[in-house]
Formats: sequence, structure tokens, C-alpha cells
Amino acid sequence: MSNTTPASNDAKQSLSGLPRRLVREEILTEQDALQALADANENKRQLISHLVHHMDISATKIAAVAAQEFGFSLFDIKSLAPDSLPSDYINEETVTKNNALPIFQRGSKLFVAISDPTNTSALDELKFSSGMNVIPVLVEEDKLAEMIEVASSGSGMGSLADDLDESFDMDIAGDDEAAGAEDTSDVDDTPIVRFVNKVLLDAIKRGASDIHIEPYEKVFRIRFRIDGILQEVTEPPLNMAGRLTARLKVMSKMDISERRVPQDGRIKLKVSKNRAIDFRVNTCPTLFGEKTVLRILDPSSAQLGIDALGYEEIQKKRYMDALANPYGMILVTGPTGSGKTVSLYTGLNILNTPDTNISTAEDPAEINLAGINQVNVNPKAGLTFAEALKAFLRQDPDVIMVGEIRDLETASIAIKAAQTGHLVLSTLHTNDAPQTISRLMNMGVPAFNVATAVSLIIAQRLARKLCDCKQPAEIPRDVLLKEGFTEEDLTEDLTIYAPKGCSKCNEGYKGRVGIYQVMPITEDMGRIIMSDGNAIDIADQAKKEGIDDIRRSALKKVLQGLTSLEECNRVTQD
Repeated sequence: MSNTTPASNDAKQSLSGLPRRLVREEILTEQDALQALADANENKRQLISHLVHHMDISATKIAAVAAQEFGFSLFDIKSLAPDSLPSDYINEETVTKNNALPIFQRGSKLFVAISDPTNTSALDELKFSSGMNVIPVLVEEDKLAEMIEVASSGSGMGSLADDLDESFDMDIAGDDEAAGAEDTSDVDDTPIVRFVNKVLLDAIKRGASDIHIEPYEKVFRIRFRIDGILQEVTEPPLNMAGRLTARLKVMSKMDISERRVPQDGRIKLKVSKNRAIDFRVNTCPTLFGEKTVLRILDPSSAQLGIDALGYEEIQKKRYMDALANPYGMILVTGPTGSGKTVSLYTGLNILNTPDTNISTAEDPAEINLAGINQVNVNPKAGLTFAEALKAFLRQDPDVIMVGEIRDLETASIAIKAAQTGHLVLSTLHTNDAPQTISRLMNMGVPAFNVATAVSLIIAQRLARKLCDCKQPAEIPRDVLLKEGFTEEDLTEDLTIYAPKGCSKCNEGYKGRVGIYQVMPITEDMGRIIMSDGNAIDIADQAKKEGIDDIRRSALKKVLQGLTSLEECNRVTQD
């Protein structure tokens, strides 16, 4: 006697084609197949796309079954270079809507990648729009989706800027020069303008800090630095390199005819009525053209508040106490890209009141703040950090910020200002707080002046924050002890997390958090400095006073579940 129920028979009869084959191959149950069909129809999705992106069914398995069911050969679309796609037959709206991508042309034949062999409507639409004989090529759904995204961002489609917000009003410094340059160059070509606009907006949306535009002998690529890590986002056609660079030069008020020496410029984009983003632009001649790097400067980052920067409570108190002093010097140290500018401007924003006169000298000013007198140094014109500082001291300042102390003259003037009733903030490039003292003395600043003028040193790094999708990591106890954790840290309920990765993050990380060593110069430290103590002596004293070094601060972020041990090692490996 058969155990098959009437409902089961009805289900089998209602399944046909690919769903029935997937059930037969035990990739789906009958119930899952019926539910997938209903959900896909309700949400107007293709079945295969729904299975892969919403039910986490293997795209490779589905493609293999589809190839057998419909007699197709399976093609690896990843073997194609994005810039080899026939862009003349690609329309972003059509490609995205139909989930079908033209991949190459042979005579009157246009080969189109699809993941669903039953998607005949897409083939008909592409046949009509191209006037070509369309030949379908079966590919895996996940690889097709990835290639469509790459093609949409970098193939030079006519609708590159279609997704710009209606409120995206590009207030571009230098656009008035564009009109005059049109007759002598192809700078204002509409596709290039749209493409540049889209790159800039995509970088802002994805939270990038830098854009790298790099021409090579056979490749032209664009990379974004997101959460401190460079990621390739697209490879536009090589012949776009010159026009794209020229467009950026016009936008940033550079000389488009000069290609032999580096140039600096600036672009300002007004993305809403109340928000503008600045780009600091630099070009540098390379073997195969000019490399362009844009640093994205968001003034709102200085207004996040000190609580958003990741200071521990005791570290925050030390910084706030130093800012409350009417005189003294606060130094922020760390490598390029470690967030020194944001830390300084967060402090300036706290001090920025109507009764305080604040002046800054920078190279160049990265964040514009109303109420602060900002000066861009210009060594060629004789306006150095030292000259700017001399001028500030004649203008009754309360707070002075020097972008960077690079030489003895600047250091000496800044030290004297800190000793004569002014609060001075500045940066140095050193690895940790104790080494900053040694660096100043190596410049030639007398030990007595260092000990009496410097009130606080902040050394910092930026580590990637774990996304909410993080997962527990199984790390042996002895390994954790070798990494620097103490016995007190390793409690029974301690969980160390590792990155996992989801659609909302970058390889398991999303955003960054500051890691700090905040070291006040106490009387005991002052005695060590004046007795010619070195960085090791100062570090030992800091440890006695309970000041965490960079490594210990990073380990605390691991204990708090904010970052991973792997990321901790990456940013504190020096």
C-alpha cells in the first residue's frame, strides 16, 4: 500500500521544469520548492535569483541542474574582464531589470549571460533593443549578479548617474573654468562627467576615506579605502584614464596642461542643503599616466563628539582636563590615516566658543569649521608653519593649532607659545607617546622646555569595528596569554569575537574605532625628561602610573567585543 498522500501527489503535479528537477536532485524539498515559487511570484522575482539571494541555495548546484535540464553548457563569467564587455549593447536599466548581461559580440550575434534559461522575455527585449541575434549563455546567479554590479559601476553606461539623489547639488570648485577648457580638451564629455560624479558619490555612500585612480600599462583601476583597507571597486576602460584625470583637474582648479609634476587641488561637493563634502586632490605622474588620489574630508566628523571616538572613560577625562587648561601643549601622534586630525578638531570644536580666539595653521586645512581662523601654509610664498605661528602670536590668540611640528623653528615657537599663556595643539609622526618626547629633544628642543610646556600626548590608531554578524572565536588560553591578555582578563564568561561577514559589512567589519594611549606629563615624568631619560624610561613611568600603551588599549577593545584579535595585531604590530 502506498504511503503517498493526495496532498503530496498534488504537490508533485504542480511542480514542473527546474523546480521539479531541483526536488528530484534533493536540492529542495517539495514544500520549499512550492514556497519559493509562491514567494518569487509575490515579490516579482526570478525563481533562481530568489533561491540564491533569499534562501541561500548554492548557485553552483542550481546552475549545474539547470544546465542538465535545459541542455545548456555552463560558462564561467568570472573569466571575462569587465572592460571587454560590449558596452554599446549594455543599458543599465535593462540589464538590472532583466538580470541578463551581454558579454560579447561575434558578427551579428550577441551572446547574453543569464542564470535562468526560462527568462525568454529578457532575451526578447535585448534582441529588440540591439537588433542582433541573441544567443543565451548559462552562468551562475551569484557570479552574474556580481558582474552586473561591476558593469553598472564601471562600464561607461549611459545612465551612470541615474541613481544620484535629486537633492545632490554638486557645488564644484573650478566648474567655471570648465567652460573655458571645453574647446581645448574633451574634459566636459557628458559620460565622463557622469562617471566622475558617480565615483565620488559612491565613495561617500560607502564611507570611503580615500579614492585611488591608477593607470597602468594594460589596466586602469579605481580603488576605495574603506575602514582603512584599500578595495578595488572597478576597472574602467583604459582609454578613459586621460579624460577622467582631466575632468578631476578642472574640478579641483589644477592646470590640465601640466602632466610632468605633482599638483594639489580641492573639490567641494554640496550633497544637501546642510552638508558639504570636501575632497583634497593630488595628482602624481607615473610611468603610464597620472595617478590621482582624493582624500574625502567630512566636516561633520569633527562634530561627532568625543564620546564617538572610542576613548576609555579615564582617557576621555585626561583629554578633557588638558583642554580645560588655559595654556600648555597637547600633541597627537600616529601614522598617516590614524585619525589625528579628527581628534584635534574634536578638541577644537569643544573649545570653539564666542569668547575664544582660535587660529590654525595647516598644510592644507582639512576640515572647515565656522568660528576658527584657518590658514593654509604656503612655503613657496614664504608662509611656513613658523611664520604663521609668529603672526598668530601678534593677534591675541587663546588657542593655536599647528598642523604638524616638522622642524626646530616651529617646535620652538609652539613651545614658547604654550609657556606664555596659550593652549597649543599639534601633531607629530611617532609610534607612541614616550617616543614623542625623544623626538622633540632630538629636534633640538631643550629638555626643560619639553617638560614644562607639554601637558598631554595622545598616540592613536584606528581599528576596524566588528559588524553585528560577528561570531565567537575559539582561541586557546595559552595563546591569549602570549598575545598580552592577563589572567584577570580571562574570565569564564569571556568571549573573543572574530569577523564573519554579511551583506551589510566589509568582510565582517563595519566602521572604525580609535585605539589610544593618553599620557599626561606628570611631575615624575618631568623629572625623568629633565634628567635626559629616554623613551623606555618614560614608558616605564607611564606603566607605573597606570597608563595603557597602544597594545593594551587595543586588547581592551578585543575584550569589549568591538574588534578582533587579528585586527588588534594588524594595527599594533609596530
